[in-house]
Parts: sequence; structure tokens; C-alpha cells
Amino acid sequence: MIFSDDYADQLDRTDSLASFRDRFHIPKHANGDQIYLCGNSLGLQPKSVKAALQQELDDWAAFGVEGHFHAKHPWMPYHGELRDLLAENVGAKPVEVVAMNSLTVNLHLLMVSFYRPDAKRPAIVIEQGAFPSDRYAVESQIRFHGFDPAECLIEIPADPETGLIPTDALENCLREQGHRVALILWPGVQYRTGQAFDLKAIADLGHFYGCRVGFDLAHAAGNLPLQLHDSGADFAAWCSYKYLNSGPGAIAGAFVHERHAQAVLPRFNGWWGHLQDTRFQMGPEFNATPGAEGWQLSNPPIFAMAPMRASLEIFHEAGLPALRRKSLALTAYLEALIRQELGDVLHSVTPSNPEQRGCQLSLQVRAGRNAGRQLFEHLMRSGVIADWREPDVIRLSPTPLYNRFSDCLGAVRSIKQWAASA
Repeated sequence: MIFSDDYADQLDRTDSLASFRDRFHIPKHANGDQIYLCGNSLGLQPKSVKAALQQELDDWAAFGVEGHFHAKHPWMPYHGELRDLLAENVGAKPVEVVAMNSLTVNLHLLMVSFYRPDAKRPAIVIEQGAFPSDRYAVESQIRFHGFDPAECLIEIPADPETGLIPTDALENCLREQGHRVALILWPGVQYRTGQAFDLKAIADLGHFYGCRVGFDLAHAAGNLPLQLHDSGADFAAWCSYKYLNSGPGAIAGAFVHERHAQAVLPRFNGWWGHLQDTRFQMGPEFNATPGAEGWQLSNPPIFAMAPMRASLEIFHEAGLPALRRKSLALTAYLEALIRQELGDVLHSVTPSNPEQRGCQLSLQVRAGRNAGRQLFEHLMRSGVIADWREPDVIRLSPTPLYNRFSDCLGAVRSIKQWAASA
């Protein structure tokens, strides 16, 4: 029954968020829309982005430098106008968040402050198979401080059978080596498997062993209902071009817990992190803005912030609780279709427990990598947009702002067509 147009259409008709799809540009395929299940890699463009960018272009033309004060959204405090929306999206206090830079730049800047190794505590803990940029960043930080990554980079392996990281793996590691760990840098959602983690449990565990704790939320921000403040994490960073739909290479976000808002910490300073009230006195001494804004370096890129603003306004209107409810329903439907129709073709490496995943399902073709690659190429030719992660994973991510239940059905239909001809 679930593998039918009538069933999927009924789910779409009763979807309270269905109208939000019309707020996005859906790429075309043949005579219709693509089945776009790749928001985990690049979110679709909100239609409001064009007007948001045009407003800034018009204000630049009309005001020149005075746009810093007289634009519709004055550029001088522009990053502050995003503050509440960004805080709402990640479950933080406004003082704890800022939009700036890109993800890996922010991780480096925050590690300057929160990775303070010494001879007794030189190590960083990450998950084995972390996103390469994270590994590159922590490895280079270890070397920068004069230590050897071969000895000071601790990687927690996944279970060889499930591909997932057991809930007690980090605790077991810290029980043995916590005394030498300076920092835990952990994902909110593991990019390849889609496994989501309990941020508060990890932060509490790390702090119990005397470690600083930071999170890479690239695949969690805009996907899961985060509670960053309550988690107690020291810091976090995320990109905004995936689920947050802010455009390719979009400006990223950063979080610093409020308990560090007034702390005197080592950091790389820049003038936009200086107190706004005295910034333009051009004095020689740096006086940090309290909170996350103190980690800013340069004046904000307005043309990069405008798309983020447009997208976050949509998130605010839709509401994170409603988005999570739809996300759970969409992913559960896709998973049920796969189990019923393709159980002998596909294997999901993403946890079946909804509390341990977002909207992403990471799938392996049981016939092996070559077959998996063939399926991926078939999907792309058919207008079903997924993504491929080496060595053998196809990721499908039905996102609640613009995906439909009928998209899930269409994707499974396409896979069945491939399987029948393989």
C-alpha cells in the first residue's frame, strides 16, 4: 500500500509544510522537477534570495559608503541582525553565535582558543573517518604546537560490522587516555553514515575528563533540533550551504558558550572582533566584544550574509519543531519503502533509531561498489539527485522545507527500475 501514488499523494496533501516548497527554486529534469535529495550537500535556493541580494546592490548604488548606516539593513551592524535567527536555529543564546568566515577557518580560529596542549595533555580526539577537512585541521593544529599527530591524534573507530560508532566508544577511550586529551572535536552528524550524536552527553563526558569539547555541525545545523547552549559545549562551527540553504560556499556559523563570553583567551584578533563602541577610535589595543562576536576578524561580507538571512527567515516561519516532525516522517517513509521494495538490493548504514539520525539515509548496494556507482549514475541520469561518498555510499536526504513524500516514492521507483535491468 505504501508503494503507490495514492498513498504518497495523501501524505503530501496532509503535510502542513507543503507550501514551503513553493519558496524554493526546484531544478528541472525533462518536463518536470528533479527529485532533489541532496540538501545534505547543497541546499536549494530560496526564491527570496534574489530580492535580498538586489536590495544590497540597490543600497550600494544609492548610498555608497553611507550604506553602512543608511541601507535598509545597515551594513555596519548587519551581522547583529542575523544573531537572533542564528541563535534560534542552533539552540543558543544570541551572545553565543556569529556568522563569519567558512567552516574550517572557524574551526582553526576556535582551536587557537580551545586547543591549548602541553606535554601532559597534547592529544585531540576525533572519529575515525572524519570529514577530511576536519582531520587536516586537527592534524595541522597538533603539528603547529610542536607535537606529532602519530602520537597525539586519537581516532575512535567505528564498529566494523555496523560502520557506526558505539555509544560507549568515546567513554572507553577517555577512561584509558582522557588524562592526555586536550580537546574532543566531534561531529553532530557523521557525514558518511548519517549517525547523529548526543551533544550534551559528549560534552559532559569530555568535561568530566578535563577536556575541552567542540563540535563540527556541518551536517547537523538546519537538520536536527540542536540545543547548543544546553549541551555545555565549549565551541562549535558549521557551514550554511547544506541544510541552511545559504548558497555555494556560504558564510559559516560559530558558537562559543556564554561562560567564555568574558574570558581572556588566546585568540587571533581582528578589528571586527573589537568592541563596536570604540572600534573606530583606531586605538592600538584590542578590546574584545563579549561572546562569539569577539572572534570576528574582518567586516562582514554583506552579499554572503543576505542569502543566509533569507533562508533563516524561512526556518523561523516554518518553526523547527514542525520541520523536525516532517523530517522524521519523510525519512521514515523513505526507509519503509526501501525495506519493503529494495531490501535485497540496498543496505542502510544509517541508524534506524530516529533519535540517532537526521534526514539522511546512507545506502550501500549489496552487490558491491561497482554496482553502487552504476546505480548512482542511473539516478543522476533519471533526475534523482543524490550524492556519492567513497568508497561505496549513496546518500539520500529528503529535507522538510522542499521535499515531498512523492519524491521518496519517485526515488525508490527509479532504483527499482535500475535493479530490474541490472
